[in-house]
Amino acid sequence: MVMVLSGLSSAAQAPALPPGLAAEPAATPALPPGLDGGSGAPPLPEGLSGNAPADGEETGAEKEPFLTLHGFWDTRAGVRYREDPAQSKDLTLGESRLQLKTDKAWGDASLDATADTYFDAVDEEGHFDLRQLRLSWTPLDSVDVKIGRQVLTWGTGDMLFINDLFPKDWNSFFIGRDVEYLKAPSDAVRLGYYSDVVNVELVYTPRFNPDRYITGDRISFYNPMYGRTVGRDREMGMRVPDDWFDNDEWALRLYRNFGSTQVALYGYSGYWKSPGGQQLLPPRGLFPALNVYGASVRGTVGKGVASAEIGWYDSRRDRPGKDPFVNNSELRLLLGYEREVAKELTAGVQYYLEHMLDHGAYARSLWFFIPERDENRHVFTLRLTKLLMNQNLTLSFFGYYSPSDNDGYLRPQVSYKLSDDWSVDAGGNMFLGAWNTTFFGQFEDNSNVYAGMRWSF
Repeated sequence: MVMVLSGLSSAAQAPALPPGLAAEPAATPALPPGLDGGSGAPPLPEGLSGNAPADGEETGAEKEPFLTLHGFWDTRAGVRYREDPAQSKDLTLGESRLQLKTDKAWGDASLDATADTYFDAVDEEGHFDLRQLRLSWTPLDSVDVKIGRQVLTWGTGDMLFINDLFPKDWNSFFIGRDVEYLKAPSDAVRLGYYSDVVNVELVYTPRFNPDRYITGDRISFYNPMYGRTVGRDREMGMRVPDDWFDNDEWALRLYRNFGSTQVALYGYSGYWKSPGGQQLLPPRGLFPALNVYGASVRGTVGKGVASAEIGWYDSRRDRPGKDPFVNNSELRLLLGYEREVAKELTAGVQYYLEHMLDHGAYARSLWFFIPERDENRHVFTLRLTKLLMNQNLTLSFFGYYSPSDNDGYLRPQVSYKLSDDWSVDAGGNMFLGAWNTTFFGQFEDNSNVYAGMRWSF
């Protein structure tokens, strides 16, 4: 207060300013015409006047819509090229699908939604599939939260999964839907924390989300309880754990990049994602409790990318391996390498091992009419992708071959981009096997070819 009064007193005693510097308006020199801000200023172009329009006044500028919609319309058909006595129809795929997507952001939060609706000519019904309805929030630069239905994926495998314990849609994969439908959505909460030391992702699923597994409804499979391949005539019943917050799942991933190499550790607590057990009376598939502990590494090696992944499947319901109707614990291993081998030609190879633990106990407890599984199942895969015609034409091939089961699965495909909006594709799902009891051999009668067309908007 003393300083303020002192300042006011000093101002009252200040000497008069020289002519021309006085504060009186009359002493201010006149501005050049056009810069005085008066009525003589030339008018600005429309829309640049700086005068804010009144509420509801039309400005002539296009307003951004509250929500924007995009997506695609996809129609496709597929048919078996082998006779399948377990199915009443040769048609494996016949659908017209509309997918719509939208998203909206508010500061640090956003909402995105993806929904499919389609008519299925095989079961002659219409369907609605909500694939994503997710709220994302970033409360801190190092933390994000995603809540709701969402598609999740981890791991290093190409069409082979060890530590990716999120649901898959095997029916879609085997009949010729777009490969994006191999990943089924989860109803989950995902929490991410990112730092220079380690990145953490934690996913909590309050109610078990199983795979969209094979039941015989559309894809036939070998059922040891009947001793033959069964289909729609003997569709498999299931007992799925589905109590909220009791039959829940936890998945954890810790990862960090060291240069171009990423190292990750995984943990999972839940259930076998596809039926991993059998109930005798009444006959039903079961989803026994399961823990999985794993690790992976992926990085540049030479001119390509190499990866390795391992997982220990701890079958909690049958740790001694003496129950022939529950999956034994397993050790799974995956090695992969991918690189461009010629101009616009990429090749990828993988080796996969599935090693059953306590195989001796399993073999001794096995009932006489159930085929015995090998202790080790070996699988090799090959992916070839060739781009042609300015990358508008794509030729691809993905093949599985198991020397231990003597069976295989081939997925050739050709796709062509007609324009920015239109594309067509065709391919096949070809199962081979010496016996109908092996993993791929049991699906041999489901071998099919398909074709599709898509308009994106």
